[in-house]
Amino acid sequence: MLTFFMLMNATKAWLTLTPVEREQFVVAEVEPIFATSPSVRITFYDAEAFNGRCSDIAVFESASIDDYMVVVDALRNSKLYTVPYFDIIDIFPTKQANFI
Repeated sequence: MLTFFMLMNATKAWLTLTPVEREQFVVAEVEPIFATSPSVRITFYDAEAFNGRCSDIAVFESASIDDYMVVVDALRNSKLYTVPYFDIIDIFPTKQANFI
């Protein structure tokens, strides 16, 4: 299993949307992207209260790097990154440790 930690910063464009507008955007634009690769599991975490480097962390888990790349390519071409609503700070690709 591969795990990718994507560190992101919410932009002013995202922060000025109301919670209802954010939810509508995610349902209309983001969830369909995730549905294209059901083998990729995505979890989002708020981080802005705990550090100054990033506001959010997306964790992608997949056994297929190709499926992960399909999702990231689609996100890259979406309003999520083109408006942009989020800036990507860093991506950490990892593989679960097997030394234990």
